[in-house]
Amino acid sequence: MNRRWYDSNEHTERALSLLKDMDEVKRRSLSRDLTNVVKQIKELREEDEEQDVSIGIDRVLGLYKISNSRRWYDKVSILSYALKTMSTLPKEDFYNIMEGLSSSLSA
Repeated sequence: MNRRWYDSNEHTERALSLLKDMDEVKRRSLSRDLTNVVKQIKELREEDEEQDVSIGIDRVLGLYKISNSRRWYDKVSILSYALKTMSTLPKEDFYNIMEGLSSSLSA
């Protein structure tokens, strides 16, 4: 059984591992870029108002833990904000972003 919300998806787990090892300046820059991408996706999704959004119990628990600043990424406010913003996306969009991050950061 997975203990952390992001362990349930290999790309999410890998992306967060790579983010953790990244230097602070790059991590902050990437966090800003992530937030911008999420905002663009949300704007596109607003045009499709029929789509329901459900973030799931694991991601809700992750958001709760972020609000308590218990994890390493909670202490990096801009990254924490990016993850909170991403968690409100449909699951498919969230996982696509994490897969892209995992692939691009591994290269």
